[in-house]
Amino acid sequence: MRLAGRRCLLCTCEGTIPLDAAALARATGAAGTPELFARLCRAELAAFREAAATGEPLLVGCTQEAPLFLETAGEAAGTTLFTNLRERAGWSAEARAAGPKIAALLAEATVAVPPTPALELRSQGRVLVYGAGEVALAAAERLAGRLTPTLLLREWAGLVPPSVVRFPILSGRVVRLAGHLGAFTATVEDAAVAIPSSRAELRFGTPSAKSELEVDLVLDLSGGAPLVTAPGKRDGYLRVDPRDPLAVERALFDLTELVGEFEKPRYVTFTAELCAHSRSRRVGCTRCLDQCPTGAITPAGDHVAIDPFVCAGCGSCAGVCPTGAATYAAPPPATLLERVRTLLRTYHAAGGRDAVLLVHEARHGEEMIALIARLGRGLPARVLPFAVGELGQLGLEVLAAPVALGASRIVILVPPRKEPELTGLRANLDQLAALLDGLGYGADRVTTLATDDPDALETMLWDLPVVAPLPARDLVAIGGKRSLLRLVLDRLHEHAPAPVPQVPLPTGAPLGRVLVEVEGCTLCHACVGACPTGALAADPDRPMLRFKEEACVQCGLCANTCPEKVIRLEPRACFEPSVREFLTLKEEEPARCVRCGKPFGTKSSIEKIVRRLAGSHWMFKDARAIERLRMCEDCRVIAEFERGDRPFALGEPRRPRTTEDYLREREEEERRRASGEGSPKPS
Repeated sequence: MRLAGRRCLLCTCEGTIPLDAAALARATGAAGTPELFARLCRAELAAFREAAATGEPLLVGCTQEAPLFLETAGEAAGTTLFTNLRERAGWSAEARAAGPKIAALLAEATVAVPPTPALELRSQGRVLVYGAGEVALAAAERLAGRLTPTLLLREWAGLVPPSVVRFPILSGRVVRLAGHLGAFTATVEDAAVAIPSSRAELRFGTPSAKSELEVDLVLDLSGGAPLVTAPGKRDGYLRVDPRDPLAVERALFDLTELVGEFEKPRYVTFTAELCAHSRSRRVGCTRCLDQCPTGAITPAGDHVAIDPFVCAGCGSCAGVCPTGAATYAAPPPATLLERVRTLLRTYHAAGGRDAVLLVHEARHGEEMIALIARLGRGLPARVLPFAVGELGQLGLEVLAAPVALGASRIVILVPPRKEPELTGLRANLDQLAALLDGLGYGADRVTTLATDDPDALETMLWDLPVVAPLPARDLVAIGGKRSLLRLVLDRLHEHAPAPVPQVPLPTGAPLGRVLVEVEGCTLCHACVGACPTGALAADPDRPMLRFKEEACVQCGLCANTCPEKVIRLEPRACFEPSVREFLTLKEEEPARCVRCGKPFGTKSSIEKIVRRLAGSHWMFKDARAIERLRMCEDCRVIAEFERGDRPFALGEPRRPRTTEDYLREREEEERRRASGEGSPKPS
């Protein structure tokens, strides 16, 4: 059987998995029937070797023995995919009814996943050991043979100097640590160098006010507050309790592995042009800033900046970003939606009913599913496991898509240790619950379970009541975040039990409209200039404010920019056709010049200026000055020149004196003397 161009090799694992080759071929719509084996990883390994030798792409229904298969395939290993049919479907109390699920899992495994872009990090082994006393000194000495340590002591009372100093020893206090693996910068206060003549106890020289240390790695044995936010997510920063010798030993071992060149995924793709953070120093959307646990996101003018080297890949920024400026790249949302679409479409085509999508993180959920399968009843036949890299990456469009594609329920398995970090996911789930409840589906279709207990997960899944799903229909995932969301919402509304025209959503939802108090609006269009998505627009020919709801992301920039404070937001999901059109929020006749009749502004804005200046400003005490405010720019200048007091007159210019003036004055003086008139008295 060939599925999406791949030859399928399936194994019953010594008869423990009931597989019907013909039924699987019909369910998947594949050509031919899958090749069934009982001991593909042992007695029948030669069959896999021959298949791999052909060089054609393979799909093997086993993950336990994947390392053996890859070793056997040799150079052709890159063309082979693996999917776990045993723990996820075959080892179950309902294994014989799991045919549709097995077909769905096979089809999902063939969905192409684009490669994640990578970053390069380099570490030369320069490590800062920061702590107190003998524990810190011993750790630095242990590392000296393998790395290049620098010891920074917070406390050193009674500490005997080493007989051979193999690394710098400093005293001081770290007040700030920035950077990442291979490029940390520690700002140290009161840094001082150890005095070589220290005898019974370490002594240090004169401390400096502040200094900086550049290192590749940091071992924090201080026992105090962490030097960075989310310390467990910062590559190259190891913080352990100095009172736990086993933890210290483990950290020393891990540090020796962090030397060389490394690749780190660029988890998030960021498009600054789509960011709705700020305009003209007015802050709007801060969703990603509020969610980032590592401090990798910082304001940068009209948008934010994401440091990919600090980013730990939790995906929370992408999950809450309303515009798609921050998009998760490992994998992108379109790939997730295509996997969900393929999984549910194949399940329904194979005759599956009442599908429950179990969404889990690969690291957390797969182990629990395996324990349920080995020690319990396994997963019910209608429960389709769906692994993601990070739960935080799930935006509203991805969470709503399974319901629109015909899933009866969605169960999200949350690692308890990560529950405090998933505030963005909870907000998206609250929005989805409000949306589903408003359309008549009920708010209980989406369930979260925060547990590490496989028994609790098993009990919950087997006791889950059945609810009626949507009709099984296809939904092609195309476009960006906003277009995908609109596509999913329209599908939900199309088949809703209560297809109301609009549904109120919680505060912070990325959908809604702008409400304007028309009486107070002067059509200054400050909101138009601030709107990052073009949801608010002006008209070049008439004083008008227009709004298109489909483009609004509820960032709040318009409300924060409005000088009249007459704008507020109303989060909602509207399904009326008008959301795709520009609607007029306010329109008025233009103000016309009282002298020439030319339109030059809006009546409301001109009259507001008149009210504020009339009688309160020294330049506008009389009626003529007020009248000039109602004139266009040309007539205002003409009126000023027509004023009798000549406001622009500068007086007669002073005439320069010349030689002729002096000669004439001398002749007049001589004439007066000759006539006996005498000199004129000085004025």
